Amino acid sequence: MRSLLTVSAAAALLLVTGAVPASADDGDGADRSFTIEDSRITESSGLAASTIHPGIYWTHNDSEDGPYVYAVDSRTGKTVATITMKGVGEPRDVEAISIGPDGNVYVGDIGDNLDGSWDHVWIYRFPEPKRLADATVRATQFDVTYADGARNAEAMMVHPETGRVYIASKNEDGGGLYEGPEKLTAGAGNVFRRVGEVPWVTDGAFSPDGGELVLRSYFSARRYAFEDGRLGEDHAVSVPLQGQSESVTYTADGSAMMFGSEGEHSEVVRVEVEGGGSKAPSPNGGGGGTSPGDEDGGGGSKTGTATGGAVAVAVVVLALIAARRRRG
Repeated sequence: MRSLLTVSAAAALLLVTGAVPASADDGDGADRSFTIEDSRITESSGLAASTIHPGIYWTHNDSEDGPYVYAVDSRTGKTVATITMKGVGEPRDVEAISIGPDGNVYVGDIGDNLDGSWDHVWIYRFPEPKRLADATVRATQFDVTYADGARNAEAMMVHPETGRVYIASKNEDGGGLYEGPEKLTAGAGNVFRRVGEVPWVTDGAFSPDGGELVLRSYFSARRYAFEDGRLGEDHAVSVPLQGQSESVTYTADGSAMMFGSEGEHSEVVRVEVEGGGSKAPSPNGGGGGTSPGDEDGGGGSKTGTATGGAVAVAVVVLALIAARRRRG
């Protein structure tokens, strides 16, 4: 869930830059920028590219929706399947979705808007349906705790080779990357341990080969080399300017990243991966990183990005709002 500060600053950025989404066409219209047409999906908070249905993206609402997951066709923006999970409790704050190498869809009910009010959170898992149709499926529920205490999180990623689950916590001063046990166990506690430091994160995704991890926030994103379960060199990537920036996933072939947003009829924007594939960041892109405008935003045209003066404006807006709140 976003705060008033972040939404206000995002809106200011959009007004200042006048950025427009860019798209790339792979021939049949799949995996290009699209608009989610389903009126039920008003808080799309996670995205995952299907591994067996080309051009299909799984998403879900943020909270107060129920145990539902939606399959959206990127060619049309229309929902082609609604999955109802049974065998789980009532979801509280569903924030993330990912698909593992076992062919299962993992749903992260990991949000905690009160920053540590829940002593545990949940992950749900069910097999990705081979046929796209409305269905009720039995899901497995896993209890999750953190070794260093409860916290808020919006990003959950399943490694595409090891199947290990990672969670990135959300904190304005920086969060942590948490590694789950080698295998999740139902009916027992699954303790996630901090293995790295990350910026403010609203979602994340592994590349299809598992060699890199992208983490996004409201105004930026970074790609990290990922090896042996640890973060490596990183660099900035282009991000579209979205009012409620909440989700990211790689396309199934790893050639691009898809950035999503909350809101009615929200847009999912394709941004090409530098080099055209899911390769690790180049050596000269590590450490201090590159400019967020260095990468192409699909089809050879630039996607609007939070750069330069626009970022400065966002900082000013945030400062003004914070000052107003202090005076209030």
